[in-house]
Parts: sequence; structure tokens; C-alpha cells
Amino acid sequence: MPKLPRNMIKRKGRGGYYFRKRFAGRDVWIALGTDFSEAKEKLKKLRNDDHVPRSDVTVADAAKRWLQQYIATARNEKQQETAAARVRLYLVPFFRASLLHKVSREHLRSYRLWLEKHDISITTVWHILSDARCFLNWAEDAGLVDRSPFPRRIMPRLQERPPDRLTDEEAEILRGLPEPYGFVCRLTLGTGMRWGELTRAQASDIERGFLLVHQTKSGKMRRIPLAPELLAEVRQRVGRLVGYSVVSPGSFSAAVRRHSGIERFHVHQTRHTFACQWLERGGSLAALQQILGHASIETTQRYARISDDVVMREAERLHAKR
Repeated sequence: MPKLPRNMIKRKGRGGYYFRKRFAGRDVWIALGTDFSEAKEKLKKLRNDDHVPRSDVTVADAAKRWLQQYIATARNEKQQETAAARVRLYLVPFFRASLLHKVSREHLRSYRLWLEKHDISITTVWHILSDARCFLNWAEDAGLVDRSPFPRRIMPRLQERPPDRLTDEEAEILRGLPEPYGFVCRLTLGTGMRWGELTRAQASDIERGFLLVHQTKSGKMRRIPLAPELLAEVRQRVGRLVGYSVVSPGSFSAAVRRHSGIERFHVHQTRHTFACQWLERGGSLAALQQILGHASIETTQRYARISDDVVMREAERLHAKR
């Protein structure tokens, strides 16, 4: 291990490097990251700036910085708007002018109880608290607090819901829609791609029977196998697979509802349907995780809960053998 510069240490049980300085009668710790070279540069800058966390930073001030410095670079535009709304509607009204370094675990437990009194779902409460956890972790990394006060066992328990999928009959109706909607439905029902990935896909992305997905949510390229009939259809196309006339998921869903008569349809149902049908037809969970681009197998496992239709068909098959 390289020799650490003065004031740089590694904390027991914590990853990365830290800057330690005595300030106002106590030790101040500022996270420098996990890369040693970058940590040395940050340490040098801190020494030059004589930087220490300000004791008068409010939750509102810190949340504004979090949105500007972290959220603006870590999330897409829609997610940025959602985070800003959660700060504006919930975080700031609850904590008001509270000083950030005085926020405690009990304050955060009270925050959850306060959220649950609002006319919002328990899932929304979960997401708001998740953003609060992210904000406080950022504050720790930025040196605004010694340690995030976010407590364990504060997140509400969410009831598992079955995937919002289409029936096999509804999926067949979508595959037979007039163009361009029929092809788009066949493509998304046959790949499970997200809408953004779908609209960026090019005919030139086909390689040895796979569709290469480059710009993904995780940043990692995926390879999606295409069924022979879908592969043949895609190979007849040039340029973007989803034309410029189909750009908005909302307008596309509205057009599909109008043409198909499936009033509950929204485009993300096709991803859920692909996943459920993959498993129902004997596909492996590990392969499905790779195709969908899930970082955790736990996310994919929700599709392993087979549908009532599958259970009924299996029951009928067993009864017929009697």
C-alpha cells in the first residue's frame, strides 16, 4: 500500500481515502474517493483552499447543491425533474431551515411519518426516502456531514405486485396491427427493449442474429437474440428501426389503444410481456437478466412468478392424465 500523505487516512471499515483536519474542537472528515491519485489531487486542493465544512449549511442549501452537482450528472432529464420535485414538495417543507449537520436519525423517522400523512402511495414514500438517503450519502462524500444519519430499517415494506403484462391473446392482436405500429409492437414484444433503446436501434446493429443495444440504462452494451421471423423482418429495413413518425411513447400508446381496442395498453407492458413469456416458454432467468440489462438478478426474479393462466393450463394437463 502506498504511503499516505499527511492528513490523508483510511478509516476502519470504510472504503476509500479521507482528509482529516481539526476544526472547532473536533475532527472533520472529508471523503476523497477510492482512487489514490485522484485523492491526492483533492487533498492538495483542500489544503490550498483551507476548506472545512460550514456549520451553517441548511438542508435546503445542501439539497440545492445536490441537485446541481450530483443529480445533474447522475440522472437523466426526467429523473432530474422528479428529484427536484421531491426536494421542493417534501424535503424542504419538512426540514425548513434546519442545519444539515444537526439532522438525526429521529428527524428522518419523523420525516417518514410526515410523508405517510400525505395523499401519496407507500411506493412514492419509498422513493422519496430513497432520494433522502442518496442526498445524505452525497453530503457525507462532499464533507458536509461526518456521517450520513440515515437510519436502518426506515424504508417501508412494499407489497410485491405482479408484472403489468399483456395476455397472450392481446400480444397477438398487437403483432397484427397495421404499420408502423405492428412492426414496432413485434419488435418490442420480441426483444423486451425499453422505449429509448427501441427508438435508437438501427438496422446496422444486427450481428450474427443478435441486436446490439449500445446506449443502455446501465451504460453497458447488451446483445439480444432475435427469433428467425423477426430477424428476417429487421434485415429488410435500413437505418432506424423505429421511424421518426413514432417518437413519443405516449402518442404511440394512444395510437395502439385506438387501433387495437386494448384500453389499458401502455408501451412498457410489452417489456413485461416479453419477460414473462420468455420464462413461461422455458427460458432461463440468467439469460433473461442479461437480455433485459438488469444489474441484479433480484430485479429479474419478479418475472419468475408464473401467471394464473400458466397455473390453470398446468392444472388442466395434470387433471387430463387421471
